[in-house]
Amino acid sequence: MKFGIMAPYMMAPVEDGAYAASFGQLAEETGFESVWVVDHVVMCPDYGSRYPYDPSGRSPFHEDVVQPDPLIWLAYVAAATRKLRLATGILILPQRNPVVLAKMLASLDRLSGGRMLLGVGVGWVREEAEAVGTRFEDRGRRTDEYIEAMRALWRSPHSSFAGETVRFEGVVSRPKPVQPGGVPIHIGGHSPAAARRAGRIGDGFYPLGVGGEELSRLLKVLAETAREHGRDPGAIEITCVGTLEPEVARGYQRVGVDRMTISPPTGDLAELRPILERFRREVIEPLST
Repeated sequence: MKFGIMAPYMMAPVEDGAYAASFGQLAEETGFESVWVVDHVVMCPDYGSRYPYDPSGRSPFHEDVVQPDPLIWLAYVAAATRKLRLATGILILPQRNPVVLAKMLASLDRLSGGRMLLGVGVGWVREEAEAVGTRFEDRGRRTDEYIEAMRALWRSPHSSFAGETVRFEGVVSRPKPVQPGGVPIHIGGHSPAAARRAGRIGDGFYPLGVGGEELSRLLKVLAETAREHGRDPGAIEITCVGTLEPEVARGYQRVGVDRMTISPPTGDLAELRPILERFRREVIEPLST
């Protein structure tokens, strides 16, 4: 099993370069395989959209939470680390230009020596999508096309793609990612639609905000969809959100989860180090693969 750690939003100055570098180094030193960041281009304080991961319908990421651009932040951390994987959990794909994004991701993967992992989602804030200048209603369809378009750019010396929302013919996009097949794309979400998308086209699945029987149902949907499309469900990596409690990680391992991410309980690096060192001894080292 592998272990990732979220950037400590709301608890630390994640926008400070020295802090970001030190946090990444601490994560690497204490045995974490990956560092994960979130994505909101803008915050809309008076949003009417419903946040799907809390009964209140309100997100903990309010307007005062500083959220640096995820890829720029990961690039900064990449320069300060050697092997830590760089992951988005998640990036709102339909709000990005896929041709530009493919170039950015390939560049970061190349510069970091093949450490990029792209977690994507369709987004839940209509107001944010509109502020960015994108349509909210067709975000699922565009997500599918954008994934295919980026892979086309990563695969071929001369790339072409013709979809409903993105088209290009005979273009060249370099550098190519270090990782064979391109940057791995993990589908984030809590719905059967997200599980089906992961089964059809995902390299991984990041089922957010679910556990127990609900998680089992989504993993079943993923497996059935993968088989329908001639894919091996076992080749689709599963990442779940966990806690510092050892039994949580053991439970995930028993049901076949490949990676567990945790949120740090404090942003103070001096206080955090002994907590993460204990987690390494009690959880990472016994369960790592």
